[in-house]
Amino acid sequence: MQPIKNETIAVNGSPINILMAGDHSQTPLLFLHGKAFQAETWQQLGTIQAAIDAGFPILALDFPGFGKSPESDTTPETVINGVLEATGIKSIIMVAPSMSGKIAIEYALANPHRIAGLVLIGAVGVQENRENLCKLPPRTLLIWGENDQISAPANGALLNREIPGSEFVIFKNAPHPCYLEQPAFWHDTLLNFAQKVTKQN
Repeated sequence: MQPIKNETIAVNGSPINILMAGDHSQTPLLFLHGKAFQAETWQQLGTIQAAIDAGFPILALDFPGFGKSPESDTTPETVINGVLEATGIKSIIMVAPSMSGKIAIEYALANPHRIAGLVLIGAVGVQENRENLCKLPPRTLLIWGENDQISAPANGALLNREIPGSEFVIFKNAPHPCYLEQPAFWHDTLLNFAQKVTKQN
């Protein structure tokens, strides 16, 4: 069994808490988190172990002010780039729910060379970035809860129209954090997509 390491990386003097496992010379899954959650959420849900069991290296981080990372003025883009540089990771499959969906959209637009694949779950910030959505990578998986009251499934449909080649999956009868409600379906959906991405790279 791959050990899951808990480490702290300094980015612009700001301590950033991370979880990591596996061989990061391969493309890892990078797990971001929503507003009410943290890196450890993915461990508690079993997502990190499911990814490891499927053969994927993983990385999860706490943004400043969340989990074990103290508050700072360091921007999310700087945090992500700092963590990738410190760990020697060149490209990622970025997994981003809710609040971090906006971060991921804007990060992918600014750093396309880093993105091997993108997984957006009930992402916010879709309308604010509407003019540039077509520039997001075609290897994008869009996941929405059918009953999402925070970011309507129409946002997922818009992304699906704007990103040629993207996949759009609705979790039936699920709320905004649909992955928490249907973890088995979530893990199957995520890992099937990640396997396709790694075969294409």
